Amino acid sequence: MTRSESLMDLSGKLLIAMPGMSDPRFDKSVIFMCAHSEDGAMGLIVNQPAVDLMFDDLLEQLEIPMSEPDLPTEIHVGGPVEHGRGFVLHSSEYEIEDTTLRVDDHFSMTATLQILEDMAFRRGPKKALLALGYSGWAPGQLEGEIAHNGWLTAEASHEIVFEADNSQKWEMALATLGIDPLTLSASAGRA
Repeated sequence: MTRSESLMDLSGKLLIAMPGMSDPRFDKSVIFMCAHSEDGAMGLIVNQPAVDLMFDDLLEQLEIPMSEPDLPTEIHVGGPVEHGRGFVLHSSEYEIEDTTLRVDDHFSMTATLQILEDMAFRRGPKKALLALGYSGWAPGQLEGEIAHNGWLTAEASHEIVFEADNSQKWEMALATLGIDPLTLSASAGRA
């Protein structure tokens, strides 16, 4: 790894899976990077909804009462690590002291029951995405995957992360880079 690669910080950015991704769990995935340092990286897939699990189901399982039944909030598969652990990626106006990870001025992440309770009673963040599990990389692993044409990186926006339909997030993220998905190749080129 070169010195410039070791200084790369993708916190607050999007990872966009390239065609030909060797791990099918990440096929056409868009990952919001919550943390990236020399110690490794952690992110949440933002375009893979969990099958047959909604926010009101989760609240019922956790025995958290709801102010309104049938909340429409989806649960996402955040990644293949720790499937039973929940994370809430959210807008940065909401914060729980000593608990919320402030990623940047626009995004934060909280992983406590308190945020779920606040959301159940409409006291939570203005924008939120719930995920079970996360995507993680050992030191230098993500940089290697990027160097081998596994991922593209792009700026994150509330529109892509929170508002877009899951089926459109991959194409929307590519469009921010001016890339048409039909023009992508799975093999890396060398100059």
